[in-house]
Order: sequence, then C-alpha cells, then structure tokens
Amino acid sequence: MPLWLTRNDVENLLDMQSAIEAVGEAFRLIYEREAELPVRANIPVARHEGSLMSMPAYLGGEMDALGAKLISFYGTNPTRRGLPAIQGNIVLFDGRTGALLALMDAGYLTAMRTGASGGVATRYLAKEDARTLTIFGSGVQAPYQVEAALCERAIERVLVLSRTPANAEALALKLEQMFNISAQATVDVKMAVEAADILVTATSTHEPLFDGSLLRPGVHISGIGSHLPYASEVDASAVQRAKVVVDQMSACLAEAGDLIRPIEDGVYDASQIHAEIGAIIAGDQPGREGDDEITFFKSVGLAAQDVAVARVVYAKALAQGAGTELDR
Repeated sequence: MPLWLTRNDVENLLDMQSAIEAVGEAFRLIYEREAELPVRANIPVARHEGSLMSMPAYLGGEMDALGAKLISFYGTNPTRRGLPAIQGNIVLFDGRTGALLALMDAGYLTAMRTGASGGVATRYLAKEDARTLTIFGSGVQAPYQVEAALCERAIERVLVLSRTPANAEALALKLEQMFNISAQATVDVKMAVEAADILVTATSTHEPLFDGSLLRPGVHISGIGSHLPYASEVDASAVQRAKVVVDQMSACLAEAGDLIRPIEDGVYDASQIHAEIGAIIAGDQPGREGDDEITFFKSVGLAAQDVAVARVVYAKALAQGAGTELDR
C-alpha cells in the first residue's frame, strides 16, 4: 500500500547527514547521465491568482527513483484565506514498475535538500580547517545551511547578515541554541566577508550582496538563493576570482543570474566554469586544489534532489513503520 507521510513524519525520519549523502548521489547520477530531468512546468491559475509547478525526475543506478514535486503558489492566500502562499507535496513511484509508493509533504524535505546541497559543496570545496561561516539571509533556509556545514566542517563561529537587523539577531540566537556555537548578527559587510572561511548566500535579492574584491584567499562560497536569470547574489568580481562549480551546467546557464549576467556583460565565459559538482564527486574533476583557492558553488535547485531525498525518507518510513497506509 502507498504511504502518506506528513511534515511531522518527514521531520522525524530525515536527518541532515542522510540528506547530504542522497543529494551527493543525485548530483553524481546527473553528471553520469543516469538521470532524467525534464524542464519544470508552470501552470498559471489566473482566475485565482495562483500557479502550479511540476518538477519531475528519474534517478537510475541503485537509487532507481521516480517522482515529482508539485508546488502551488497562491500569493494572496495568507491575506485572503489564512493559508500558506506556498504548498507542496512529493509523489514517489517505484522506478521498476511505476507503482505509487508514497505521497509526502514537501516543505521540510525541500528545506533539507537545499541545505544538503550546501553540505555537499562544503565537503568537496571548503578548506578542511574552515572555522568561520558567514551567511547572508535570515529566512527559512539559513539554519539548514548552517547545519549542513556543521556536518562537514568544525565550524566555531557564524556571522549573520540580513536586510532586517532584528531578523539577523533572532537567527543568531536561534543558531546558538540549536547548535551550541558562537553566532553574531552584524551589519558590517566588509568585516563579515573578510572573516569568512565559508560564505553562504541564501537571500531573494536581485543585486550582489558584497564586493567580490573583499574575498580573502581560501574562502568557499555557496550561492543557493537566487535562481532567476536577472538576479544575482554574487558579483562579477567574485565569479572571476573563483573556481566555479555548478549543480547542473544547463540549468545554471539558463537560470543563474550570478553567471548569466557576467557572461552577457562579456567579463566571464561559460567555458571558464570548472565543472558540475557531480564530476568532482565521481572523481573525474578535482575539487579544491589549494588552501588559497577561492571556490564558488552555484545551485539553482533540481528536482533530482527532491526525489533522491524522498527515496531515503520512504526507505526509513518502511524500516520504522512510519506513515499512514493509503487505501487504493
């Protein structure tokens, strides 16, 4: 029988280290062309000022996972109906037979898989002795990025920047309570950038957050916020100075303004992108090659990440007897 897994079920079943392993395997399968990732479809519902996005994927290899994330966006829900603006679920199928395996809430899983992508990048691209993490953004994704970095490096200090200082203060306190580390809110961009061993951008800004010339040798950047061709969190200077690694080449060249804008301005060329992260995981390309190297991982988010992590959640649910069986 197929399973229904609520957000609470997913939270109880999924841990960050498992998510990192699953997302890393998804990146490898994408690189080795053992994955199918159709273009995401967006269906407008103009009558109700909403839309539905479908993000399907198939992953081969031992994972053999088939599924789709379905996300609805109704911007007026909070004010008109008292409902969330964004709601979503993941539908998971048996890759061998196409049979329905599970339907699960997508909110927590999406946050975890996005955090996990930063964790994978940290594993292969950050210095081994990275101790200070600077994060731009105080939204939902921020704690997950910090947690993922902590899974891969012995982070001792986090610097938090937000366009709303009160939110940065609240996040810093939350991080201290959650992870027992030193966390400090700041408005000093220059200090925070220069201090970073790992720098995470997790915002909705359309313009660069800092001057790339401030980056010190050896820093690793994970850019996970912007995913629109006209929006960039990182400026051309940072891109030019860095070894650039992407989640998927075609997706980033279509959606990542951090790369598209300097390419269109003629100050960077797509041929300068070092590799997909999957090539590094597979051992076909090097990751970090020196303590002074600046690295930049750009991710726009892929349905394969959702399906890979959903497969892990489903396996854990079976092992632990979690979820509710659905009567066909």
